[in-house]
Formats: sequence, C-alpha cells, structure tokens
Amino acid sequence: MRLNRLRNVVRRGLQAAGVAALGLLLGVSVIPRARAQNPDTLMPEASTAKGKQLLEQLITALGGPTYLDIRDSDCEGRLARFGHNGEMTGYTLFKDYWRYPDTNRTDYSKKGVIINLYSGDKGWTLDKGGVSELSAASIADFQEQAKKDINNLLRARLKEPGMQIRFGGTDVVDLKTVDWVDLTDAEGRNFRLAVDRTTHLLVRAMVSSPDENTHDRNVDTNIYANFQLMDGVRTPLQITTDRNGRRVAQVFFNFCKYNSGLPADLFTKAALDKRFSEVGSKKYKDEKKKEKEEN
Repeated sequence: MRLNRLRNVVRRGLQAAGVAALGLLLGVSVIPRARAQNPDTLMPEASTAKGKQLLEQLITALGGPTYLDIRDSDCEGRLARFGHNGEMTGYTLFKDYWRYPDTNRTDYSKKGVIINLYSGDKGWTLDKGGVSELSAASIADFQEQAKKDINNLLRARLKEPGMQIRFGGTDVVDLKTVDWVDLTDAEGRNFRLAVDRTTHLLVRAMVSSPDENTHDRNVDTNIYANFQLMDGVRTPLQITTDRNGRRVAQVFFNFCKYNSGLPADLFTKAALDKRFSEVGSKKYKDEKKKEKEEN
C-alpha cells in the first residue's frame, strides 16, 4: 500500500505539473483576489475573444510553433513528497518520458528499480516482484490526468467540440499581475489559467473536475516557477502541486529534452521485462545488499 501511494503521488505530481509531463501525477491554494477586475462587464463574444488572445500569448511565450510541435519529452529531476500533515517526507529521483498525448513512462530512483508505464488503455509496472499489469482503476486515473494535463489542453484540446473559453478577470497572484482564462470542456472539467501580464507565462493552473465517488469536485492547483529555455521551449523547472487545499508534491527538474526521438520500444512491456532481467538479477540484489550493509 505504501509503495502504491508513493507511485500515485509521484505520477500525479508529474502529470498535474504538466511540463514534462510540460508529463504526468499529481488541492487548491488560496488565490488572492486583490484588485480583481470584473470580467462580467464584457459581452460573451468579447470575453471569448479576450480569452483566446491570452491563450495565444501564452503559447507564444512558451515557444509558439516549437512548443505546439512537441511530440515527446525526456525529463529528469527530483520530487519532494508531502504527508497528510503537509510536512515534506522525502525526495524521489525520477526520469519521466512522454509520447503525447497518452503514453508515459516514469522510472524512479537512479537505477530505475520501480517503473510505471502507461500507453493508452494499457499499463504495466515494474517492482521487486517483477512486471505486472496495472489495475483498470490506475489506468482510468492516468487517462483522466492526461485529459487534465495543461500541455495536452494547450496543444490539442482547445478546438474540441464543446470547449468554452472566457476571460476570467485581472488579479494579483504571488505578487504578479495576471489575467485569468477560464475554460470548460464538454465533460465538465473547468480550467483556470493565471497568465502573467508581463511575461505571458503561466503563474498558476487550476483544474476542477467531478469526483465520481463523492459527487463533489476535486481541484488540482499547479504553481509554476523558474522558467528556462530548453530546446526552444520555456520550461518551468519548479512546479508545486496542491490538491483540495493540501500540498502533495513539488517537482524540481534538472533538464527536459523535446523531440529527441525516443525509441518506440521504450514504451512497451518488453522494455520492462528487459529492465527487470537487469535490475532483478541475483547480482543486482547482492549489490544492493552489500550497499545496505556498508551504509
């Protein structure tokens, strides 16, 4: 159970973070409303036009055509985990690979001894017990996270039938003046994007969606910082994720590579079987035992 919770926290942190998962994994922070402008003064057509204009500025700031043309990503970093009391419980090293829009592989630890792999409606996991299929619930959760991914939203979903776009007003968030863009898809997910008026980059992204079990709404909030240019794309190297008012993860990326030509077989069960033949061998277990005894 502890291992499964760790996997879910890391995956949601990477997905909801939306960079490399620009991936992947991953409550809601109080958002200041000081000096907010009322968007209701705009007619619906003008509100939609303003919202689309802000999205165009955001996409341009992220890299324009280069950002839109991202087909795969390869990112590496560490993820801070948080307990139910909000205190950090430790770090997890990871490598996160995406083939957009719905294929993801995350290798945990330096040696990749735990791996989660999702490919459309299929999924597998590698751990000390070998390679096994992920549950239907886990795969469904990943598919939902992929639909809420901000990069998938900006690259592929804006023109979906039923997608509504509105200007959400002007505000001050994290001491930055931002313009909000509100989007609602045909299935009832609501996206609120805070776009910096100066840089036109994301400051925060909030995603509200129905919870089938409680009939309430879950709200995931991503807070973006330290944008750096990588392969022509502005990439936030720090992303903090809250869920329903509780901090769940903080991602620190060392780097991200885009369109690097990741091999197709990287995202197959056969790749995990091969990996387990390496890390699951007796030699590897003996090495780990020796390292533990020396420490």
